Amino acid sequence: MAEVKITKLTKKFGNTVVVQDFDLTIKNSEFVVFVGPSGCGKSTTLRMVAGLEEITSGDIVIDGKLVNNVHPKSRDIAMVFQSYALYPHMNVFDNISFGLRAQKLGKPEIEKRTNEAAAILGLEELLARRPGELSGGQKQRVAMGRAIVRKPKVFLFDEPLSNLDAKLRHKMRAEMKLLHQQVQTTTIYVTHDQVEAMTLADRIVIMCNGRIEQVGTPDEVYKTPKTQFVAGFIGSPAMNFVTGIVEAAGRGTALKTDDGSVIAMPKCLAKVGKRVTVGFRPEHMQLASTTTKPKSAISVSVTPSVIEPMGHETIVTCNAPFGEITSRITEEVKLRVGRELQFHVASDKLHFFDDKTGKRME
Repeated sequence: MAEVKITKLTKKFGNTVVVQDFDLTIKNSEFVVFVGPSGCGKSTTLRMVAGLEEITSGDIVIDGKLVNNVHPKSRDIAMVFQSYALYPHMNVFDNISFGLRAQKLGKPEIEKRTNEAAAILGLEELLARRPGELSGGQKQRVAMGRAIVRKPKVFLFDEPLSNLDAKLRHKMRAEMKLLHQQVQTTTIYVTHDQVEAMTLADRIVIMCNGRIEQVGTPDEVYKTPKTQFVAGFIGSPAMNFVTGIVEAAGRGTALKTDDGSVIAMPKCLAKVGKRVTVGFRPEHMQLASTTTKPKSAISVSVTPSVIEPMGHETIVTCNAPFGEITSRITEEVKLRVGRELQFHVASDKLHFFDDKTGKRME
């Protein structure tokens, strides 16, 4: 277990900057997730921490030791990749213990560590099997076991669940969370899946175009996104946005949208004349037919175009005067494509972003 401190980390390929001024301190035993769209620099950052990618500038310190020029095998880290990379001719025991044998540890120590890792991961009954006899989830656990037995200071995971089906990914997420609670090793985990990030992380690092957009707990990035990019990336379905100019409307204000429609804003963080983007999440849209309008709320009339029943909820894609929006409905109501609906969104669930900078307005 160790603290990882990354300072002004930058990576260039020729004239292309893929990671720029990356600053982050990962606390001892913390589980931190790097998340963002493809090409945002998250995997490159992880590979620089691992020593698999050369640093253009900046520093990486692991457990108080500068490791910029330290060979990967001397950094006391263990990495689990997207591919399992198991030796097909070896059984599970030999795959897990391969690194220990390479270190020429004694046979009793190798057996002890391998059996301990197998017990943690529920692989005791599979030690004699070869990779070809295992399921995808079992193979991934073997790959994780190979990392655990080394007892490294830091675990690095590069999209380890992306090859699994949805049901198995859900199961493996729970197992990884339990694993971290047991071993308490400092962990950096890379994924493009914001659901993985929200469910696994102590803190999430959201990246875009090689830069950090926001660092925070899952609750913080969901409730108070610092930029419109974060607001749109975190949450499923994604946040709805409407852009317009704030106008005076009687004793209050209204948002005149780009299509010319007007939405009354009982509570607005922007001054009259300011161009803003207002965001609201699908789960915060309340059906007017089943709920009483909050004292301070906006109202939106829409026409459903796509209805997706999910059993416990219904996802509805709607056409609004200002564009397409999505709602999440948990009530049992009859919905029809083309039949107009009205929604209320409480003012305290609205997010305001500067239209020029994309930054949150407080």
